[in-house]
Amino acid sequence: MTSPFELSQKSRSLKPSATVAVTSRALELKRQGVDVISMSVGEPDFDTPPHIKQAAIEAIESGETKYTAVNGIPELREAISAKFSRENGLDYAPDAVTVTSGGKQAIFNAFFALLNPGDEVLIPAPYWVSYPEMVGLTGAVPVEVPTTPQSGFMLDVELLASKITPRTRMIVLNSPGNPTGAVFTPDILRGVAELAQQHGLMIVTDEIYEHLVYDAEQVSIGQFAPEHTLTINGASKAYAMTGWRIGYAGGPRHVIAAMNALQSQSTSNASSISQYAALAALVQHEETHRFIDMARSAYRQRRDVIVRGLNDLGLPTPTPHGAFYVMANTDRIHENELEAARIILDEAKVAVVPGTDFSAPHQVRLSYATSLENIQEVLRRLGQLLA
Repeated sequence: MTSPFELSQKSRSLKPSATVAVTSRALELKRQGVDVISMSVGEPDFDTPPHIKQAAIEAIESGETKYTAVNGIPELREAISAKFSRENGLDYAPDAVTVTSGGKQAIFNAFFALLNPGDEVLIPAPYWVSYPEMVGLTGAVPVEVPTTPQSGFMLDVELLASKITPRTRMIVLNSPGNPTGAVFTPDILRGVAELAQQHGLMIVTDEIYEHLVYDAEQVSIGQFAPEHTLTINGASKAYAMTGWRIGYAGGPRHVIAAMNALQSQSTSNASSISQYAALAALVQHEETHRFIDMARSAYRQRRDVIVRGLNDLGLPTPTPHGAFYVMANTDRIHENELEAARIILDEAKVAVVPGTDFSAPHQVRLSYATSLENIQEVLRRLGQLLA
């Protein structure tokens, strides 16, 4: 039956994911009982730490199940403010902090609070798939700033500067990054901050992977240009709380106020129970960091195994210094990354994410947020495929 109602222009402008066919095929194979190993999931394989889960249980039992303030409970905003100061060298008072239903909502709110139709937004590529799509929904225009595997996907500040026009309004950063695992150096971040100050630009920095850093120095760009920076973070990756949906942001008060107004007319507050769980993660930070240290050590070991293994197989893979992803060149399998991902799935029974939606041609993303045993089996299957 044909509907008489047309979809909105904005909903029709959303680009269909090029990965949907591969994902659907992987699910269908699993339903058929095929032993498919997924290297596509971008979430920790560790369980949420016990002290965080216990705080949620206590919140339920004590009746903390009602609406909260739109921008989050005061105790959590105070804990986030203290965290920013303690771990990032950022001075965000509790009223310059907001709590959202996941980091993605914080980014969405920020874009709608700051962007007008026709504004240009500079986004280093490869990028997380949602950045350009959310920018486009505001009517603004995403502008790619390419990086290369040969540089370890480091941002070239001179290239970034060359992309600035009179319509440029914002720079989006993600360091450590998804999908590349790149960690931008302090010198790069200083250069970006100087550009923002010179041209009156806003920096939206997504630091959700900040604690998952190996052999590199993680620095918050807000230290260099605080008046130009909105810092996004959340509980998902470092605390293994993806399903709890807690994100947060700190920045200039008028930006945070606009984000709060947007949230008041959309989702209202984040889950009250999840907020109390996140509060425990931040207040009991010594216990939380023992968990982070354990997880980071495991990820580092897995990273070393998968990077060495892929390169030994003739699939060039730069060593990432953060997050839990690698980007492998699959030209040896097929010059088109979508077709390479399909072959890897159908013949090796391994699910990977083609780089198409990341603006990463000839590459696929593999997540090493899985067991060493799975990683070793994936390398064995790829070896058989290539042989």
